[in-house]
Amino acid sequence: MVAWACSATVEPPPASYTLDDGTRVEVDARGALTLVDADGRRLAATASGAFPTWRSFDETVRESVGRFTFRRSNVVTQTLGRFVGSERTVDGVVVRFEGEASRATLTLSVGRAGESTRLRVELTGAEADSIALPFACDDAATFLGFGEQYDGLEHRGESFALYTEEQGIGRTGGPLAFVGDAHTTYFPMPWWIDLRGAGVLIDTPARTLVDLCDTDPGVAWIEVEDGAPLEAWVFHGPTPFEVVRQLGDEVGRPRRPPAWALARPWIGIQGGQDAVLAEADALDAAGIPFGALWAQDWSGRRELAPDRFGVVYRWVADTSLYPDLRGMTDALHARGVHFLAYANPFVVPGLDHFDEMAATDLLIREPSTGMPLVFPSVSTSASMPDFTRPSTYDYVEARLEAMVTEHGIDGWMADFGEWLPTGASLADGSDARDTHNLYPAAWHRASREVMERLRPDGDGVVFTRSGWTRAHAEAQVVWCGDQEADFSPTDGLPTVVPCMLSLGLAGIPFVTHDIAGFSGGPSTFELFARWVELGAFTPIMRTHEGLARTANWNWDSDAATIAHVRRFARIHEALAPELERLADEAARTSAPMVRALSLVHPQEPLVRGVSDEFLLGDALLVAPVVEPGATQRPVVLPPGTWFHVWTGARFEGPGLIEIDAPLGSPPVFSRDADRADLRAIE
Repeated sequence: MVAWACSATVEPPPASYTLDDGTRVEVDARGALTLVDADGRRLAATASGAFPTWRSFDETVRESVGRFTFRRSNVVTQTLGRFVGSERTVDGVVVRFEGEASRATLTLSVGRAGESTRLRVELTGAEADSIALPFACDDAATFLGFGEQYDGLEHRGESFALYTEEQGIGRTGGPLAFVGDAHTTYFPMPWWIDLRGAGVLIDTPARTLVDLCDTDPGVAWIEVEDGAPLEAWVFHGPTPFEVVRQLGDEVGRPRRPPAWALARPWIGIQGGQDAVLAEADALDAAGIPFGALWAQDWSGRRELAPDRFGVVYRWVADTSLYPDLRGMTDALHARGVHFLAYANPFVVPGLDHFDEMAATDLLIREPSTGMPLVFPSVSTSASMPDFTRPSTYDYVEARLEAMVTEHGIDGWMADFGEWLPTGASLADGSDARDTHNLYPAAWHRASREVMERLRPDGDGVVFTRSGWTRAHAEAQVVWCGDQEADFSPTDGLPTVVPCMLSLGLAGIPFVTHDIAGFSGGPSTFELFARWVELGAFTPIMRTHEGLARTANWNWDSDAATIAHVRRFARIHEALAPELERLADEAARTSAPMVRALSLVHPQEPLVRGVSDEFLLGDALLVAPVVEPGATQRPVVLPPGTWFHVWTGARFEGPGLIEIDAPLGSPPVFSRDADRADLRAIE
């Protein structure tokens, strides 16, 4: 992270202004703002003694397999350290700063907007490549959020960048191009919640760097790599739940998944239509309830390495693997089973779509030649649709529509979306470096429009992994990406709960994950069993065969696994009425179905920072076992009376307990009532 500057100023007198709704804007003698609601509750503040800063620099970007590394040079930093004064305007309050070593002037406007306060930053007299605002880090401030994160919920004391990209394999910060770090993620978002009941959204498509009381324990620096004007929203709450609802009111909400998607597991299967139909027969014979089968190889299979299989990147069926795809989906529908497929935005030279899309200028372009930009993707080379050209949607959506109308497919994994090269030339002339963060929403829009057009009753589902602010209304179900098929604390099973919780805090309520991971492996019985236990208590219980599909453990690997999967699939099925109720609430209010303990109990110190447990709704507490060989684990109980689901034992919270957790008995507690119904399921 960069070093920050503070500077002395001539001090105009402090001032206090009251907006029309009663919100007070307090300005101290150094220009620091504090927003206080009509009840006297602090909402947000900038740091006194730290001043807005702008920078100019040259920047290079290294792109490799969906990862983006930025390097600055020739950096010039200017602190706007002279507070000029403040005044009341018709629309709100204006605070002005000047540069001490330049003619730059920064104007910070504060105004009321619905249930939030809008901050607008304008800079004159300078060409800035970034603007940084210093928010206050007082002792009680919390910084939960920043989109999908895998290392926890509270990020105070950390510094990292927010840019949509591959999370990386391993996420240990190593030298390999495809290794991520603690904060590389598919779905970042410059957004945080203060558990005192307020939230801040930096409303920008640009790469954003955050230094959350790390360099200076009194300042949270938010630096946006874009010129002014810059906008931010402060949501008033007054509870964290209301903050999430207000965020959803501003950025949009996903569509509610259909009842069948919530009620029963989705089972991943590959190998062609005979394998799919045989899987349905085997699941029925084993007594395992399932609502959908999903096959990523419907468009073809590629051998990446021995025992490593990928898919063919196109939007048409592979007739060798699926010679009668419509007949297969009709057969599945006749037995009450839905079929889901796969799509991604890569367009591969030599395959079905490339020549036609290139000839009609529907692909991203090389700036120097005007030819389609082709770059290394996963074990092949590809281009991408240019969604800044409206006719591109017509082409792509026609192919996605055929998946539904010709083949009877009920939805798909809309994979990737985070790979748009920053140097691409786009039809509308926009800068791909900024458009990059918006590309996932453009890709997901195509699926949404198709499903809304062809399945207006909502009887279809699309699950995605990538996004940024305002992708919410385009995505539907978001899955946690490509975890390793292991217990790795940086990229394996332990990262799933923080992922789901942080997505929920960001206004993404419908979440899922790959049981039991995707990359690496092979998975083991213990890993598979523990992941199944977690999956049973999440909104959509969904398996994946993983990259090493022939070596990974699966639901039918032995009799013990079949029995384990059958029991937890039935438990998930028994939760369907609760899941549907929570989904209805989420569709109205953005309330996450999988909830952080601190979201529900923000005033309880014991639950702050807990990111390896969750509440399903408010009434079920789940503390999954995510360490190999563990048969016990500590559990933080929120306030209230809690019944251990598997024994009926009663506990009073708040408190910390140690609970037995052998395979088949993950720590699950019910608030206020014993759940003998779940205990009785075999």
